[in-house]
Amino acid sequence: MKKFKWIMRFCLFLFLSGLVLFTGIYVFAFFSPKLELKNMGKIFLYDSENNLVYQGSGSSEWVSLEDISDDLKHAVISVEDKNFYSHHGFDYLRIFKALFQNLTDHTRLGASTISQQYIKNMFLTFDQTWERKIKEAFLTIELEVHYSKDNILEGYLNTINYGEGNYGIEDASKYYFNKSSKDLTLEEALMLAGIPKNPSNYNPVSDYEACIKRAKIVADTMVKNGYLTEEEKNGLFLEEIPIYGKRTQNNSQMILYYQDAVLQELHTIKEVPSSLLESGGLKIYTTLDMDAQMNMEQSILKYLNNQEELQVASILVDPNTGGVVALTGGLNYAKSQYNRAIQAKRQVGSTMKPFLYYAALENGLTASSLFKSEKTTFHLANQQFYAPKNYNQVYANQNITMAAAIAFSDNIYAVKTHLFLGTDVLVNTARMAGIEEDLVGNPSLALGTTEMSMLDFAHGYTTLASGGDEKEIYFISKVEDLDGNVLYEHKSKHNYVFNSNDVYILNEMMTNTTNSAFSSYTTPTALSLASKMSRKYALKTGTTNTDSWSVGYNPNLLMMVWIGNDDAKDIDSNASYYSKNIWLDTMESCLQDVEPTWYEQPQNVIGVVRDGITGEENLNSPNNTILYYVKGTEVFYLS
Repeated sequence: MKKFKWIMRFCLFLFLSGLVLFTGIYVFAFFSPKLELKNMGKIFLYDSENNLVYQGSGSSEWVSLEDISDDLKHAVISVEDKNFYSHHGFDYLRIFKALFQNLTDHTRLGASTISQQYIKNMFLTFDQTWERKIKEAFLTIELEVHYSKDNILEGYLNTINYGEGNYGIEDASKYYFNKSSKDLTLEEALMLAGIPKNPSNYNPVSDYEACIKRAKIVADTMVKNGYLTEEEKNGLFLEEIPIYGKRTQNNSQMILYYQDAVLQELHTIKEVPSSLLESGGLKIYTTLDMDAQMNMEQSILKYLNNQEELQVASILVDPNTGGVVALTGGLNYAKSQYNRAIQAKRQVGSTMKPFLYYAALENGLTASSLFKSEKTTFHLANQQFYAPKNYNQVYANQNITMAAAIAFSDNIYAVKTHLFLGTDVLVNTARMAGIEEDLVGNPSLALGTTEMSMLDFAHGYTTLASGGDEKEIYFISKVEDLDGNVLYEHKSKHNYVFNSNDVYILNEMMTNTTNSAFSSYTTPTALSLASKMSRKYALKTGTTNTDSWSVGYNPNLLMMVWIGNDDAKDIDSNASYYSKNIWLDTMESCLQDVEPTWYEQPQNVIGVVRDGITGEENLNSPNNTILYYVKGTEVFYLS
């Protein structure tokens, strides 16, 4: 009996403590500053011309609740939160039911209310830490004590993700059906109400059949909640619903990859208060060039639009500033939000070689230094062997110059250079250039067997494209709050880490990948592009069994293109063709109104006519071209 009384007292104590705690929390929330619904969760992205190009977690046009279709409101309440108008932010019965079902049959049943989901939409990250969940719960309470249910529903409908880059019911209505949300038919309302469950898969552009299947589930919930009769439900979707699927401005299917990169950078900027990161209300001015972004996208779709498995990542950087002017992490954000430009790590192949050859120049080798291109097995320490091969097993079987090795992407020459210098030299050179990946100085590093992210790799290449000035790669030029107060502004700095003479010589050698003077026992790796070029570019391609890269630049623009499969399946020769032509088409489109320029030749660098393959002075050689040297070194050879 005493034990029973003790248990009852303990339970009463827990109940009263919980009641006091919850009351205290609600009182504290009531006296907390009122949340600004129309500002919360909103981020405004501007391009380099200060044009608004994206507004996340909020539609570009906030629409009042009375101007939204009643069918849409009823559908959303039915499928998302049938007790919305009776609970105080949390549906406790639904929570307990979800917990019980999740434990008994291992399903993942959600129990979030519309209020909770609205708060989630206001956060810029979706981590699942306890700190995040506690903040989310408290903000839900704040929302409930400060606003009416109609206010909350209005805010929710104006911020929810409806897929295809549409946030908010008005944007979604105009995009999918070319009409305002107040004019939606019942069937259209059901389709839109079903999308937020899985915006990528349930929107009618990505998968019409899946969208209709989901819409019918929404209709079932409306019958259960008294908004529809069974007879009305049975008369739905007997004919196909027309889908508009367009927007009048910024009709880009890749721009959201750029937005992801912006938000990733935003969270690293200490000057922006964490409170604003969580609640929104930020104006973010970026280095985005919309013309360059659309040129890149059009070039990609020209070559890859009908590909079922191949994916793409691409980045364009202004080498004068380090600003990223365009980026994509995939073919279509609506179908895959995995951002391959900032999240994936892939082997970079022969595009690693320019860093090796810069190191070689810095350590005394020249454009005409010779190593023999032949089938070779390297004997390493601890009785290890390494036998790299040239592409298609094509070898000169004679000494060739460094300039020829770059033009032909000769693997044997690269490994010989790498081992001659010492494997740590390439590691240190890449690190000086700004590459942060933890590189291991093994013999195959010269052939790009190490995996790294495109963004990291672009940092290193920008150092080459800027003449040796290592610059921070960035997306955000300025951040303001909604009152126009500047919270952060990017300041570019100069950090010359490479010798300008050697960078100039390297950049000149990289133009030989399209130089017909090097046509001999094989041809330069990108010679097929030469006839379409309007100006001079430094270019390097790289191909592994699973990855194809094209990286090139001039003083105005650097561009990287990667093509491959997400599951790392082997690619065929078409991938190399695609990456090279996407690179060239984009560069030519972006620079068509820019006067052709090239790097200024340093006073201490001299150009000499030489046989590009043998390095010899032979006036009658068909392979004659201009090779560049630091003055005085043009007389030296290495054999």
